[in-house]
Amino acid sequence: MGEEVELYGVTGSPFTSRVNIALKLKGIEYKYYEEDMKNKSASLLKYNPVHKKIPAFVHNEKPIAESLVILEYIDETWKIHPILPEDPYERAQARFWAHFIDDKIVPTAWKVFWVKEEQKKASEEVSEYLELLEKELKGKYFGGESIGLVDIAGNFIAQWLPIFQQLMGIEILTETKFPKLYKWTHDFATHPLVKEASLPEEVLMAMCKLRLNTTS
Repeated sequence: MGEEVELYGVTGSPFTSRVNIALKLKGIEYKYYEEDMKNKSASLLKYNPVHKKIPAFVHNEKPIAESLVILEYIDETWKIHPILPEDPYERAQARFWAHFIDDKIVPTAWKVFWVKEEQKKASEEVSEYLELLEKELKGKYFGGESIGLVDIAGNFIAQWLPIFQQLMGIEILTETKFPKLYKWTHDFATHPLVKEASLPEEVLMAMCKLRLNTTS
């Protein structure tokens, strides 16, 4: 059976990176199309007409939008290296914490870095959220001994957050405050397949630095 798998995304986007990581973990070959969000392609608008955002995932001409939805679709379609648990309760918990990251941690962390007048309040809030996540981490990864949905959803925390706090001189995720999460960020970011699917740290740092300089 021939598989046509396409991904429309933006290099340096944590949401695009999630899909790259899942596809790499599953060993799925795909075509990647880089999008210019100031001049969106006709394909992106065709495949994600509702939100008109990246990532857009297309499997045999069937489009899927929203990174967490895409991750679940990939997991249900290709069974190798499952990223969601088999147990229904554990699956529900994984979905809950993945959405918790998107609904609470990511937007609050963005406020720390981009909204100066809300920086102090947002830093306190994101620390509270990270404390809850720290308690949820029971093994090497949130998926146990292998990378799962919550780990992939948390790629922003593992790969982007340390760079931004280093560039801005802000301490949020530290080994002292969150020892388990701190170790997890290293284990996740240095996983061979995650590294293969992600930008090198120095390239990501250069992109983040440029973005901070552009918006400051």
